[in-house]
Amino acid sequence: MEDSNIRYADIIIDISHEALDKVFQYRVPLSLWEEVRPGSRVFVPFGRGNRETEGYVIAIRQEADYEESKIKEILRVNTEGISVESELIQVASFLKEKYGSTMIQALRTVLPVKTKMKPKEEVFITLSIEKDTAQQLLCEWERKHFAARARFLSTLLKKERMRKEEAVKTCNFPLKELRKLSEQGIIKLESRIKYRNPFPELVTRKQGWPLNDEQRAIVDNFKEEYRKGERRTYLLYGITGSGKTEVYLSLINEVLAAGRQVIVLIPEISLTYQTVRRFYERFGERIAVINSRMSKGEKSDACERIRAGEADVIIGARSALFAPTERLGLIVIDEEHDGAYKSDTSPKYHARETAIYRAKLCGASVVLGSATPSVEAYAHALNGEYQLWTLKKRAGNAILPKTQIVDLREEFKKGNRSIFSEELHKKITECLERKEQIMLFLNRRGFAGFVSCRACGQVIKCPHCDVTLTYHRNGKLRCHYCGHEEVFTKQCPICKSPHVAAFGLGTEKVEAALHQEFPAARVLRMDMDTTKRKHAHEEMLAAFAAGKADILLGTQMIVKGHDYANVTLVGILAADLSLHEQDFRSGEKTFQLLCQAAGRAGRGEKAGNVIIQTYSPEHYAIVAAARHSYENFFKEEYTYRKLMAYPPCAHMLVILIQSGDESQSIIAMLRIEKIIEQSQSGESNPIQILNPGQASLSKLKDVYRQVLYLKHKEEERLLDLKRRLEPVLEKHPMFAGISIQFDFDPLSHY
Repeated sequence: MEDSNIRYADIIIDISHEALDKVFQYRVPLSLWEEVRPGSRVFVPFGRGNRETEGYVIAIRQEADYEESKIKEILRVNTEGISVESELIQVASFLKEKYGSTMIQALRTVLPVKTKMKPKEEVFITLSIEKDTAQQLLCEWERKHFAARARFLSTLLKKERMRKEEAVKTCNFPLKELRKLSEQGIIKLESRIKYRNPFPELVTRKQGWPLNDEQRAIVDNFKEEYRKGERRTYLLYGITGSGKTEVYLSLINEVLAAGRQVIVLIPEISLTYQTVRRFYERFGERIAVINSRMSKGEKSDACERIRAGEADVIIGARSALFAPTERLGLIVIDEEHDGAYKSDTSPKYHARETAIYRAKLCGASVVLGSATPSVEAYAHALNGEYQLWTLKKRAGNAILPKTQIVDLREEFKKGNRSIFSEELHKKITECLERKEQIMLFLNRRGFAGFVSCRACGQVIKCPHCDVTLTYHRNGKLRCHYCGHEEVFTKQCPICKSPHVAAFGLGTEKVEAALHQEFPAARVLRMDMDTTKRKHAHEEMLAAFAAGKADILLGTQMIVKGHDYANVTLVGILAADLSLHEQDFRSGEKTFQLLCQAAGRAGRGEKAGNVIIQTYSPEHYAIVAAARHSYENFFKEEYTYRKLMAYPPCAHMLVILIQSGDESQSIIAMLRIEKIIEQSQSGESNPIQILNPGQASLSKLKDVYRQVLYLKHKEEERLLDLKRRLEPVLEKHPMFAGISIQFDFDPLSHY
């Protein structure tokens, strides 16, 4: 029975990440109702001896999970300011409430480093005795023919300080002898933590590039507001090559000068090396990097340096947003439109909204940057929620590339069956002759999109997922969702016909065609298959930057943020691949990809050319991308979203139901649909339920998936429905053993 005069707090006593699921419940005394909230640090009686212990509140409830008489009471609140753990627990509470998950899932998201790795140590040797005394000792050892000791001491007298490894390896002096000399008080062994550096080869260059008038105006505006204590969200819309990174660097300088820390988010691991190099040149060892390709030790060291205040600029992908910064003053989200900022696991948070929430907690500003802003962000800027900054000129003397749309239907009529249109073939040949570089973009890896039987039409699918298998040149069929592989056979499994063939276009197939058409060209293929190894991204991009390849072919990881002065041609081989997806955002995604790809050409002093090959040359997303006109695209896209009541003109909530039993997943989906309909019976403006049923990817890794799409103009209506559904789904026996996930304003179709 609920009592409105009693409150209980769920508390984590041990914030170490291994114990996150161990939650204790305490009663909140009436005198502390105003002070105790998620994230609060409190002192509680703990254990049999009621030892006073500090804990963190993660939730407030009106129901007790245990017998009332056994629940102890919170003693007092720690009022010594908000710790970074308290702040991150409040962020976790925000993720749980807005995006739907358990509090434990949310906590594991914001506190991502599971184990603290043992730090590496360096041991340095110095003299503990006076130099004159050491010189006398050296003479004595030489007279007594203590060769190893004499060799070591002679070297130490010259260097005054040496590493333990140098003494052991270079001087050939045993470790046990070092310990003896230390015990005798002749030398001193001093150890210090040696943090792992994932980018040891980078060097510092303090001086930045001079800002142009547009850049300077933005930096001055930020400085004025920041010094006044105004903390806002800014959208920096700058065309490709306009120098957004140089603006970020100047803004960061201002925040560092105020004694605060900065988080810089980037969307792709492949961007890390180039971004880190730019930031390292300016800020040296004050940066820390967090990404999924780093070792556990590197991640642990990065977090320790951040906690210790030794790193002021934290760079990384989405999860770097939860870096343990005590003095956060600015969050920069580069390429803010990118889908990588939306988590695909529960809680399915968006980094943009979460960054704005965290910034409010700690008094920080947020800067969102993109050449192709998301429709949501640009709409927020136009209605005044964000402040809009624009950069319309390319940095230096660079000009936007000349873009040409090639209609592939006309190429087909002319009898051209090649991957390359006549115009693209001609431009590649000219670039190779001029020793200029080329980037070719295709949004699909593998050799061919799918394999099917020409006799009966059977498409070869993954046995574990409802997707077609992709053919690779090594003779294997591979599922890019679960990793299933099987050997390609030319006999149909259904009709036994020998006429089984690969169809479609993949990066491997394009690579083969390049070697055939341009045998002298040096080609680098960059996709998920060629960059699995640690540091493979950096090595490949560094090789291309050094001119060791003429053509860089790849998926979307090659089109974002990279800057190569000698790239004068970009070819987009099949612009339609993302245009006709079953997704209301397909036009936006296509426009963004085309603009980002086109923006790689002509970034130096040489003029650039872009060829867009498409079967839909009249589509507004492709026409606007060719004209480099974001404003024209936004006008068309926003009109469509408003007409159809899609985000940002309305909001959507997806409920994903997953089970290993197909019938159970269907029954659960129908039951949830019925609960929603009954809960809003008689309402004049109900939440709309769109086409419930199988997800587009109806089976994934042997798990069946059903989906409900809900739509309403008011965000709070959907959030309120989610809050009312959660306890029912958690406690009703019908939903036991079934995974139910929520996704608010999804970025992709299920």
